[in-house]
Amino acid sequence: MGIIAWIIIGLLAGAIAKALMPGRDPGGIIITMLIGVAGGLLGGWLGKVIFGVDSIDGFFDLSTWIAAVIGSMILLALYRLVAGGRRRHA
Repeated sequence: MGIIAWIIIGLLAGAIAKALMPGRDPGGIIITMLIGVAGGLLGGWLGKVIFGVDSIDGFFDLSTWIAAVIGSMILLALYRLVAGGRRRHA
């Protein structure tokens, strides 16, 4: 897949992860989109390492989308843990 396809999958996976994990995020929509793109890469890597499968077969394959959404959810949860503790109390 090309870089444009990765960006599109990442953006949509980030939005899906946000919908599945509602709540206030320390960042805005741009951070959520970047987490989605990185989560897509993480999900593909985890699928290959843990299960030994090439989960990133193509844009329309279900395994690609599942891997991207799971990776995005992992990164979103980690981001909430790290950035959520840095809130200022006035």
